[in-house]
Amino acid sequence: MALLLALGLGASGSLLAQTTAPAAATDATPRPVLPLYSGSIPDSKPSRVQETSVTEGAGVRISNVIQPTLTVFMPSKEKANGTSVIICPGGGYARLAIDHEGYDVARRLNEMGVAAFVLKYRLPNDQSQPDKSIAPLLDAQQALRLVREQAGKYGLNPERIGLMGFSAGGHLAATAGTHFAQPVGTNPGSASVRPAFLVLLYPVISFSDSLKHAGSRENLLGRTPSADQVRLYSNELQVSAQTPPTFLVHAEDDKTVPVQNSIVFYQALRRHNVPAEMHLYPQGGHGFGMNNKTTKDQWIERLQNWLDANGWLTK
Repeated sequence: MALLLALGLGASGSLLAQTTAPAAATDATPRPVLPLYSGSIPDSKPSRVQETSVTEGAGVRISNVIQPTLTVFMPSKEKANGTSVIICPGGGYARLAIDHEGYDVARRLNEMGVAAFVLKYRLPNDQSQPDKSIAPLLDAQQALRLVREQAGKYGLNPERIGLMGFSAGGHLAATAGTHFAQPVGTNPGSASVRPAFLVLLYPVISFSDSLKHAGSRENLLGRTPSADQVRLYSNELQVSAQTPPTFLVHAEDDKTVPVQNSIVFYQALRRHNVPAEMHLYPQGGHGFGMNNKTTKDQWIERLQNWLDANGWLTK
């Protein structure tokens, strides 16, 4: 049975598709793919790094991303309610579990009437990025700008764009949800990069020695990060009253990313009176995607209730 911790219910130049994503076995519909940047890609440099995609037991894993993109999943016109979610798959900042923490979730969000954009973000890489610590966040913030810019084209409410992340993708989403006041990059512009809400699934939150996922921290910050870097990217320390309302899911027996990551983020939200809801499952381990096989409870249904209660499913 899920442990529910709830704190209030808070209110809440056009780019054409570059190509289409290959259809998954369970869905024959080709999906438009938007390039994240219309010109040069910031924080990038020439290299021999090439993107790779391999199929493993749980689906496709992508690494060495050079050209970041958004794959578009639109609900039917009958169901569409104007809310959208950008999804950041996990993979320890080394790869992207693009299927079960991306495309599968996007299709389920479409059933709720929510548009979904699966973000293929750049993974930290010293060979192709002058500053690997900011490349993923640059892409997440650009994704928020792009969806907001394209809101009219897709019939979306620009004030109802949420950000969802799994594992290290949860760290990226939490970083975007706590660092929006000072966007990264040399010319961030004036467009808002604050998401309307966050959805964090077994997220990496803290880079502290006691809570860190070692691979995620090392991949993003290197082997010997400074104390200031560790603090900056320990997102429980970056929460403010302006942090978006947040929905959290974690399993207590997670041996990869300790459940305390979600708990300390929830506690920080609580201290700043940010509306939040957290579901903790006794079992499930790490990386279960939409289906925690140890319980009949479906967190995606809890998410639907939360979105509905906050008015994000209202047409």
